[in-house]
Amino acid sequence: MDKKINYKHLHYFRTIAREGSITAASDVLKLAPQTLSGQLTQLESDFGRLLFRREGRKLHLTSFGQQVFDYTDAMFSIADELAHFISTDELIERNIFRVGVSSSIHKLIVYNLIQPAYQHTPSLHLICKTGETERQLNELRTHRLDLLITDRLKVIEDITSFQIKELLSSGISLFAAPKIARELREKGLPDSLQGSLLLANARNAVYFERLIAWLAKRNIHMRIAAEIDDSALIKIFGSHGMGVFAAPTMIADEVCRQYQVETLLEIDSVQDKIYAVYNDISSASPWITQICQQTYQ
Repeated sequence: MDKKINYKHLHYFRTIAREGSITAASDVLKLAPQTLSGQLTQLESDFGRLLFRREGRKLHLTSFGQQVFDYTDAMFSIADELAHFISTDELIERNIFRVGVSSSIHKLIVYNLIQPAYQHTPSLHLICKTGETERQLNELRTHRLDLLITDRLKVIEDITSFQIKELLSSGISLFAAPKIARELREKGLPDSLQGSLLLANARNAVYFERLIAWLAKRNIHMRIAAEIDDSALIKIFGSHGMGVFAAPTMIADEVCRQYQVETLLEIDSVQDKIYAVYNDISSASPWITQICQQTYQ
């Protein structure tokens, strides 16, 4: 798009999306509905795509409109914070640390990795986002994130563009709900895993490929019941008997306690590795240094 973005139109769009209708937004903005309607039409023309689906007097965001709204809302939220900051007499120092985390990493591990940053700066303002590694890498490149904690090193194509530090490595264990665990033990592990259901964290994760290879070496072929790219959700499915799942051995006790499952096997030869990925060390924050210097066992 060659034209510059009209931020006034974006502000109107944000208000319309929040209020759900042009009429309601006109009351908030103190503008005539006809004016807002014309501005919205102009913005959609500039973008070349519809922002809303119209159902009677109600407006519903299109898929494209939702994405535009997410960016717009974040932008104006920061602008609102800036306006508030400027209007205050007292200068408040904010130690903001933005961390992205691959959704497949267990949340207890994430907490333990980030905790040293709080020891360095108790007043730390942490902004922690979980999600897809590929999208978070883009945010890291554009400095919208300070640090990415990931177990998906293989998806980083321009790996030399970043500083990378291995934070921890752990063997993995297999877990299942008590009833399933009892049946598998009675039949004899690991052979009893043949044909049983497996919940996959991420099929492109190195440790998962190694787990499948470990099973294949023993002529064991499990059936993939589901692919769930979220560390907590996969354990909930497993706790309800939907299949066997894997998690790092170092947190086995916590997994069993929190999700009421049992450990089937510990497989030390299959390692789950977690990395810190960040931009040039010269611009790295002291909190990244604290995280990378720790020893986690």
